Amino acid sequence: MTEQGTIAIERMDGSAVVQAEDAFKLIYAEAFAEPPYNETAADVVAAFRRFPVQARKYAFRAALARAKGGEPIGMAYGHQLGPDTVRWDELTEPVPDGMRREDGHRTFGLMELAVRGPWRGQGVAQRLHETLLDTIEAERVLLNVHPASKAASAAYRAWGYRKIGEARPWGDGADLHDVMLLDLR
Repeated sequence: MTEQGTIAIERMDGSAVVQAEDAFKLIYAEAFAEPPYNETAADVVAAFRRFPVQARKYAFRAALARAKGGEPIGMAYGHQLGPDTVRWDELTEPVPDGMRREDGHRTFGLMELAVRGPWRGQGVAQRLHETLLDTIEAERVLLNVHPASKAASAAYRAWGYRKIGEARPWGDGADLHDVMLLDLR
């Protein structure tokens, strides 16, 4: 666990994440209720129906930020992409075969990174990102970001991500998202 000021960030594996599911759900529900996401209570229930299964995936990693007193304020999580991942198939334009090749170690898929409103602008997201990536062994990180989320897109660019395409990550009814890649080599 790392501490800076009154904010502590804990690195977690899948079993610890499942035990802290309520904290992750609280952060998710608050952060993604805002535009452009506009997630409803039903959306949160659906997302967290899959959460325990996701947390059991190979090389699942998470980071949880808490304020003094233990209040959950931010989270990040993801896992290595396996050879059978559909993430590359979601892009609206195909990418070269060499880019989409996965072996279970090459690419870490960053699934979520969120900080609750009152703690934004204090470097919590960057610390969560750094803590999460500190322990992974991958060549690169792949993520989707809603293009209307200007602050998130700007942060990812500042951290070295580049846009490689667009995708509808949950099918035809989903908003178009920017697909971004960070080379770790």
